Amino acid sequence: MLVQWNKYAQRLGDKGFKIMESLLLINDPTLDGTDITIELPNEGSKLDFESQLNGLLGHLRGHLHNHNITITVNVNETIETKRSFNDQDRYNRLLEINPNIELLRSTFGLDLLS
Repeated sequence: MLVQWNKYAQRLGDKGFKIMESLLLINDPTLDGTDITIELPNEGSKLDFESQLNGLLGHLRGHLHNHNITITVNVNETIETKRSFNDQDRYNRLLEINPNIELLRSTFGLDLLS
């Protein structure tokens, strides 16, 4: 399902529908039986997504040979983005993403400039 989802997003991007492409790729949808659930960050995104929903459903149903597929859109406006304000905050954020950064820093004797 995810392969066909990404192919459809790429096809939209190639046609110039960059907003819809980014909505499809904003996060990976989850599959529960024949129900696909995607989480979007706000109501505006949901409206844009739902305006193109029929094309996506047609593509998925045809390529997956399953006409019982449904798509549910959830809005999660509580997604917090952390802003990095100084070098130490940026380093801490990178360390959260990849703990091997500390090994790199210590191996080469790197220091944060203040």
